Amino acid sequence: MPTVNPQPLWQPDPERVARAQITRFQAWAADHHGAPAEGGYPALHRWSVDELEAFWTAVTEWFGVRFTTPYARVLGDRAMPGAQWFPGATLNYAEHALRASATRADEPALLHVDEIHEPRPVTWSELRRQVGSLAAELRVLGVRPGDRVSGYLPNIPQAVVALLATAAVGGVWTSCAPDFGARSVLDRFQQVEPVVLFTVDGYRYGGKVHNRRDTVAELRRELPTLRAVVHIPLLGTEAPQGALEWSALTSADTEPVFEQVSFDHPLWVLYSSGTTGLPKAIVQSQGGILVEHLKQLGLHCDLGPQDRFFWYTSTGWMMWNFLVSGLLTGTTIVLYDGSPGYPDTGAQWRIAERTGTTLYGTSAAYVMACRKAGLRPGREYDLSTVQCVATTGSPLPPDGFRWLHDEVRDDLWIASVSGGTDVCSCFAGAVPTLPVHIGELQAPCLGTDLQSWDPSGHPLVDEVGELVVTNPMPSMPIHFWNDPEGSRYHDSYFDTYPGVWRHGDWITVTARGSVVIHGRSDSTLNRQGVRMGSADIYEAVERLPEIKESLVIGVEQPDGGYWMPLFVHLAPGAVLDEALLNRIRQTIREQLSPRHIPDEVIKVPGIPHTLTGKRIEVPVKRLLQGTPLERAVNPGSIDNLDLLHVFEDLARKRA
Repeated sequence: MPTVNPQPLWQPDPERVARAQITRFQAWAADHHGAPAEGGYPALHRWSVDELEAFWTAVTEWFGVRFTTPYARVLGDRAMPGAQWFPGATLNYAEHALRASATRADEPALLHVDEIHEPRPVTWSELRRQVGSLAAELRVLGVRPGDRVSGYLPNIPQAVVALLATAAVGGVWTSCAPDFGARSVLDRFQQVEPVVLFTVDGYRYGGKVHNRRDTVAELRRELPTLRAVVHIPLLGTEAPQGALEWSALTSADTEPVFEQVSFDHPLWVLYSSGTTGLPKAIVQSQGGILVEHLKQLGLHCDLGPQDRFFWYTSTGWMMWNFLVSGLLTGTTIVLYDGSPGYPDTGAQWRIAERTGTTLYGTSAAYVMACRKAGLRPGREYDLSTVQCVATTGSPLPPDGFRWLHDEVRDDLWIASVSGGTDVCSCFAGAVPTLPVHIGELQAPCLGTDLQSWDPSGHPLVDEVGELVVTNPMPSMPIHFWNDPEGSRYHDSYFDTYPGVWRHGDWITVTARGSVVIHGRSDSTLNRQGVRMGSADIYEAVERLPEIKESLVIGVEQPDGGYWMPLFVHLAPGAVLDEALLNRIRQTIREQLSPRHIPDEVIKVPGIPHTLTGKRIEVPVKRLLQGTPLERAVNPGSIDNLDLLHVFEDLARKRA
């Protein structure tokens, strides 16, 4: 693929380049750590991956990371998996997240918006007080370093407080959004055995109230390790029997006590589903997340105390954890709890306007929906404070870049970014000092040796290959939960290229150093930025007696859309009528997530498998994307090749 779009859509002016934190960091790192003073971002990036230890030392010094015990060296072992970062060091993530309370006590740390209220601030001093009170109560409840604390919560201030209080005591946080059904939550939480569960009684979405008390009761029954359940009355109901009241745990005026933990002490567990088995329970460390997010938010996103940071997300997506880390840079973060399109498609732009957002993050799908709806946000809303619109979840198509430039503002920094739950960060994306080209991510991120490789492990330029990272990143998982030998972790990323992280995306690295993402090279479902494994769908759908077997595929489309069909092989005598269609949709909505209801349900004569009995998802996805049959699959590995012609014919008709 040749490098296209030679003329940039946007170029930062010299004043913006000069004031960007990354510019000042480069000059300082040149004086103190041997970074190149000339050559701009490409030279800085090269240095950051060639001299990993010098680069990460510079990051910790530039951002004033407080090590209560000094580290012996930056990298004790750089082998992947298992790189050892800052051995010997101790620190606390929550302590760094609350540092701005010392100088900006009465300014807002959080701005909370929902579908019915105006933005409500939580000041830095109030946030610190609540975290201190709750951390003390968690200790009273017996929560000790390493214990898991879970949240079944929407994107509300209480979720931020609970995460920070958990980190303050050295606990391990994990959360799911309340639109997840009980089975989906239990598949995650049962793996990590939480001792405390924070819950709401329900939530508001799309103008409707969704009661969650029955689901909470089921979670309590099915999580035998719980010592306490904390009730947050979002809908105003009384606490269920035996539950503690949120207000009682957060009313004291208590200075937080921050447990000093090792750099690699677990901070949280995130979940990313593969195509078989339970969701992967990914564990990231306090120190690794701290330094990676300081780099990403401070240098790449250029965030500081003057900014307001809004990303549309839920607590079940890594972008929520990333948003909370905006506090590390002293930034005010905007929490929106509600539908992305209620009461109309312009909802998110209205929130950006009402909160004075400076960096606004959303999904590529939302941008394309706004374009399709004919919105003109630059005319309809006052977006004068918005300096950057960032997108993730799927690649932003070229038409999305053009629409943002034309309909929001022509001097807008557009940052399409790509990373993963697996590292809770970005591999490539925002650089405030570089131009933006249509359809391209600006560059690989600092400290990340991102490359495109062919199947033999040779780097490619201007050609599509596998996204690989050839050196360790601090926020790579320290391990997966319940993976004592590390085999599942190894097989997830290091099976294809030993010692090199293979992420599962198709990418092109262009000759000018930008990056183009072409979507997933595996079969994980990625709907509105929330990943779910196909195994979750199969388990739910195939409980229905009419369904003999099923196959679900997520297909990224050239126009930026995401088509998710569910193919069903019916039991003898069953009919795919409207009643069965509704039951399939209802099953997925209630047991898993409303986001993962298929776009179409299509009857097929059978489901193709490998010779060892595994459903073949990736080859079917390739067929549906137009890949010829002989290139999509090895015919000798399939149990019934005739079944593949069904998908080949469907792709031909859709084209």
